[in-house]
Amino acid sequence: MTSTVLQCENLVFKYASSGFELRMSGFCMKAGDTVFLEGDSGSGKSTLLNLMAGVLTPQTGHVALMGKNLNTLSPGQCDALRVNHVGFLFQQFNLLSYLSVLDNVTLPCKFSKRRKHNAVQAAGSVEQAAVQLLNALGMGNCLQQSVSTLSVGQQQRVAAARALIGKPDLIIADEPTSALDAGHQALFVELLLAQAAQQNTAVLLVSHDPELARYCARREHMNCWNAGATT
Repeated sequence: MTSTVLQCENLVFKYASSGFELRMSGFCMKAGDTVFLEGDSGSGKSTLLNLMAGVLTPQTGHVALMGKNLNTLSPGQCDALRVNHVGFLFQQFNLLSYLSVLDNVTLPCKFSKRRKHNAVQAAGSVEQAAVQLLNALGMGNCLQQSVSTLSVGQQQRVAAARALIGKPDLIIADEPTSALDAGHQALFVELLLAQAAQQNTAVLLVSHDPELARYCARREHMNCWNAGATT
């Protein structure tokens, strides 16, 4: 039976200051799922991702990650659950400029024993697991290079390798191709999803660009869920 990675039920979250209200009756992702979440700027995508990560707590309803209700966990427990099971691919990459490509990719394994164990089991060492991912993403010749010297497209692939290392159960990719042209967008998304599929990692691809929907098995739209003023 396919395990449930992420489940949201009857979510309601409202910002008292702006009047923005997000509602979601139900959302579920299982191992290996690929979901495109589409929404215009201000539709509440960032709010929803913060709810899914346990950074925000809904007024009603709940989010469960790997079967654990985030509402019932302490901040420390939420942090541990996230780092063990979720790889994040940020719009601005959030790479550390003073570290090499290799050191950036291995970083999650310094904070997660589970992902370190998975990396060692898969490749013999964390470093070798990073090298394998970087090779697959076309970055194997840049291992000791500072990320500050890389192009935008190269930095994006390094960020993808960092999100993938240690076989997380879920990758949340927030506007991952916003800085790329159409040709590089296609190449990057195809590489990301191919590597995720090898690991049976679910991918939630969040963007305002409808062209990316064709790469995912399922499509959801924020406008079906939210109501109220934008934020």
